[in-house]
Amino acid sequence: MQINRLFEIVYILLDKKTVTSRELAERFEVSTRTIYRDIETLSSAGIPVYMTKGRGGGISLLPDFVLNKAVITEEEKEDILSSLKAVSAVNPGKTDTALNKLSSMFGESSTDWIEVDFSPWAGAQNETETFNTIKSAILEKRLISFIYASAKGQKTARHVEPLKLCFKSGAWYLYGYCKSRNDFRFFKLRRIRELCLTEQTFSRKSPKRILYDNNVFQEEYIKLKLKLSPQAAYRVYDEFESYEQQYDGSFIAEIAYPKGQWIYYYITTFGRHCEVLEPEDVRNYVETELKKTLKNYL
Repeated sequence: MQINRLFEIVYILLDKKTVTSRELAERFEVSTRTIYRDIETLSSAGIPVYMTKGRGGGISLLPDFVLNKAVITEEEKEDILSSLKAVSAVNPGKTDTALNKLSSMFGESSTDWIEVDFSPWAGAQNETETFNTIKSAILEKRLISFIYASAKGQKTARHVEPLKLCFKSGAWYLYGYCKSRNDFRFFKLRRIRELCLTEQTFSRKSPKRILYDNNVFQEEYIKLKLKLSPQAAYRVYDEFESYEQQYDGSFIAEIAYPKGQWIYYYITTFGRHCEVLEPEDVRNYVETELKKTLKNYL
């Protein structure tokens, strides 16, 4: 496409300073006449490109030129470079190359305000390897097989057509068509074991948007009302939108949480700093489970 060729011509001129029309024609496999038309197009767009004749001549840009508002606005430049910095957390090698190229084209840019790292503080080398393998499988449309540990501790063999990698609520998930269940499923990457990239291919297309569908996980939610001690203030600020601080420094907070045993696990992450106020059946359930846990220490 011409627009891609035009941008690459600008980058080449920024990198090499001067290049001949023949060199550009050979690189893009077009005629020199087409290159001349491209130069005219760039010039009409406000790019200060010029041509000189004789030995050492060729096509050049005016010194100290950067890709300016004649092509893209300052705000758009910041958005592009900042987005690339965020994406580099997923694929730092290749994205850094693109980031360096565009930074060179755009000139100095204030993108130091953002830095993204999806990995946990403790590190997750195995998850990174799993991510990269699944990414390759998605791009190459190859079936994968693995052992999956469910939330209930059950381990099952799965054969999946991988369609998309999704990041939600602090964790990476694989979204794909599970041939073992004949349905679409989400799989948390940290629970995937013995991952194998097979030679079998598939043709199913990936949906454009998944996480924005409120019904995608098809979970039933319960509204929890909790009392949290002042020591849990940082958790309140991080995780709750609806809360009210009391005179003694404690918090009364509300949150909608998926129904099931996950509630108990979530409550226990607060330790002694959390009390379930409502609903009563959840309060009783947590109390019963805590008594069972206490028996391990008696």
